Amino acid sequence: MSGTPTNPEPPLSVQPSSQPEPEGELQPPSLLQPPVPTQDPPHTTQIQQTQIHQTQNHQTQIQQTQIHQTQIHQTQIHQTQIHQTQIHQTQNPQTQIHQTQNPQTQINQTQIHQTQIQQTQNHQTQIQRTQNPQTQINQTQIHQTQIQQTQNHQTQIQQTQIHQTQIQEPNPGLQHQVKHVWINHRRRLLLFGFSLCAVILGLIYYKHHNPQHRRTHLESKVTPCLSPACQWASARLSSSADPFTQPCDYFLSSCGSERLSPGGRGRLRGQGIPGHPQNPKEETAWTERRGQSAERDNRGLKEEETLDRKTVLLQYLRGILESNHSAGSAAEQKARGFFHSCLDTRSIETAGAEPFLTLIQKLGGWAVSGQWDRTDLNSTLSLLMRDYATFPFFNLYVGKDPNETPPGSAKRYIQIDQPDLVIPIKWNSRTLKSQADTQMLRPFLASCQRYLALLGSPPSSSMHHVGAFISLSFELAVAAAPLQHRLASGRLYERITLRELQTKAPAIDWLSCLRAAFHPLPLTEDDHVLLHNSLYIQQMSRIISKWLKKHEPSNSPVHTFMVLNLLHTLMPALDSRFSDTENNLSVALGHTEGVAPRWKRCVLETERGFHSVLTHLLSERTAHREAEEIIENIFFSFKSKLHELNWTDPKSFQSVMKKVQSLTPRLWTTNETSTEAAIDQLFSETHFFSNYVQLLSMWQRRRSQLLAEQAEAADILSVTPSLLGDELLFPMGMFVPPLFHPSYPRAMNYGVMGFRLAKDILHLILPDIPSQSDTVLAVGECVWGHYLTVTQGAAFSLSAAQQQQLWLQYSALKITLQAYRQSLRNDPSDTSISGLSHTRLFLTSFSQPNCDSDPYREFMPLESSFLITVLCAESDLCPAGLQCPNQTEQHSLHTC
Repeated sequence: MSGTPTNPEPPLSVQPSSQPEPEGELQPPSLLQPPVPTQDPPHTTQIQQTQIHQTQNHQTQIQQTQIHQTQIHQTQIHQTQIHQTQIHQTQNPQTQIHQTQNPQTQINQTQIHQTQIQQTQNHQTQIQRTQNPQTQINQTQIHQTQIQQTQNHQTQIQQTQIHQTQIQEPNPGLQHQVKHVWINHRRRLLLFGFSLCAVILGLIYYKHHNPQHRRTHLESKVTPCLSPACQWASARLSSSADPFTQPCDYFLSSCGSERLSPGGRGRLRGQGIPGHPQNPKEETAWTERRGQSAERDNRGLKEEETLDRKTVLLQYLRGILESNHSAGSAAEQKARGFFHSCLDTRSIETAGAEPFLTLIQKLGGWAVSGQWDRTDLNSTLSLLMRDYATFPFFNLYVGKDPNETPPGSAKRYIQIDQPDLVIPIKWNSRTLKSQADTQMLRPFLASCQRYLALLGSPPSSSMHHVGAFISLSFELAVAAAPLQHRLASGRLYERITLRELQTKAPAIDWLSCLRAAFHPLPLTEDDHVLLHNSLYIQQMSRIISKWLKKHEPSNSPVHTFMVLNLLHTLMPALDSRFSDTENNLSVALGHTEGVAPRWKRCVLETERGFHSVLTHLLSERTAHREAEEIIENIFFSFKSKLHELNWTDPKSFQSVMKKVQSLTPRLWTTNETSTEAAIDQLFSETHFFSNYVQLLSMWQRRRSQLLAEQAEAADILSVTPSLLGDELLFPMGMFVPPLFHPSYPRAMNYGVMGFRLAKDILHLILPDIPSQSDTVLAVGECVWGHYLTVTQGAAFSLSAAQQQQLWLQYSALKITLQAYRQSLRNDPSDTSISGLSHTRLFLTSFSQPNCDSDPYREFMPLESSFLITVLCAESDLCPAGLQCPNQTEQHSLHTC
């Protein structure tokens, strides 16, 4: 039963034993003489019975198989000896008395056995007649050997019977002694049986409840995943660093250069940190190791290969739009048509600036060309707001009032804020005012002149219009204030009626302009709006009134200002000369983000006009069941983690638990009203500029719909969870390949996406955890101590934000692993990739370069993948030890 193969017993010798018996015991008679019978007939009968049994067994064995007769007979002799020895040990006279008192039964049995012997001999004779002479000779030799063995057996039986005859007379004292011995023997057998049962039950309990055995049992059966998605994932894993084969440098993989970081914070982890192995100023033993892995790191630095969530989502939507599904609805086909027209740069280049000039004439011309109908300010502004989503003097959007009572109200308001001015400005913290950046005015002036030249303005008159445009932009910029200043001064927004707004800023006809922007909603002067930066709105109204009075209507800079803002809105639909001019200004202003690829801009523009269509297409392709399962498991594991924290204040723990218990996590889907009817009426053109103009009109309808509806529409481009009332919503855009796929092994989905979910939950629900639990500081210092020990870096302190990030990401990893292991216990039928065990695949998937563009990334002092080394200090959590040669032994690293 132990699994050790049993060695076959060696064949017993058929020759009689020649060893002498010890002195003082009965000597066996000569093997060449027949056995000497005793005087008691019943004992003679017993000997005959034994001989008959032995003969019958030998003859039966000859019939069954002639080759193995000798071995079978020897086994029978051994069994008979054991039986006779038991008779000798027990010395039960009752058996002997019974045998001597039934001679007639023994005689009858002897006759029966003799008859069977005769029949067997006859059958043997017939067999021998049919065999060839050589076979008969062999059988004769075998039979002679058997006779010798039988004689030996008979001699042993005679010795036993002689000894039994000596004790044949009944002895009451002896019987009592035998009975007492038998009772003790039974007690020992019962005790042994109970002990054996206890051992078996203990082994069964150990097998099913020991964590190490349970993990080994769960991972003993690994079924490969052969889907196309798994094949892609396998190729990616094979080209990345494996923590269990490269324990010394797997955690040095990084997102690389700043060009990959949307916020310009894509530095290597540890740059500028003394003693850090990724600090190029430090000459440590890690230099050589990083050089050896440089080629591997560079393979993953391409933007399309990073795991930035937003980029992954846009790539997935791009695949949907590029697919050619003729069975889709008309709205889906128009969405794909719009996307392809955006990618048709040849047609866009061929058209040049002509589409925009035609649009200007449709609006009544402008002063730059000398042909202008001198339209009213508010009529032109209403037209720009309604059909072209252009807001030159203020910004306009829809949202809730954060101070609304009761909390969680679904009512939305029109919100008015300062505009996104195109002129470069900066905030003066001394004067608490905005001012134009004089060093940047020159490139801004050059770009404005370039735009007018592309639109056919004569050089002699363009400078006049550019100067007026810059002057008006400058005055408006001075009235603006950054959001941080408004928050600090307590004037973020105020809720007022349209009648009150008209009084504050009379230069704008607010009711007519807002009715145009939110057509067909019936707005009145008593409707409330949220006014942000009221000081700017009032100053803007005074500036416009001043400029309208100062300049002749035939040469109104205010109208030129509105048309140039329209140009800025339609810039994505114009040829590359306009976009190149815009990019050159961006570089001159010091912006280093770079130019987004054309496909990405086209996806974003398509989403603006076809939001409901893309939401429907994304929902069809989202694995709702798998996504809901991982959300539920991660959130449950997160709640259990809260009980492990050392809370500084019981009230803080109760407050957090009350908040958590009230939340319901779910996948963020939407029942948004379909806009297919409106889409069918638009986007009939094949040229991108015309389609883009219709998109802006579609965007206005979406804005009106958002103000009228009560339900919150799902944000298709969102990649992080959000709190909405008592719901914790996870957008569908998080669960897209290659970060998540329903055919992936669950180990991979948890290792990649599960970790991100846990990290987002911790950020969202526990933003103030450092002040609520001292576990944050202890774990942060412990993880950092591991890193300094392994990398042999110089010890120094981390900031509170860095310690919080270490705790948060390490806790997120443990939360995710706990959720996955629970999922594996509930359903052990998980698949795998590259033959990796479940836990190893989980950790290997987690170790991939994490280029997530969350706002807290800059506070993480090391790559998240190093947390595997810290986790593996708890030996039960890893399939194999993670130890780097010539470094600190694994057992010296304590758990965090």
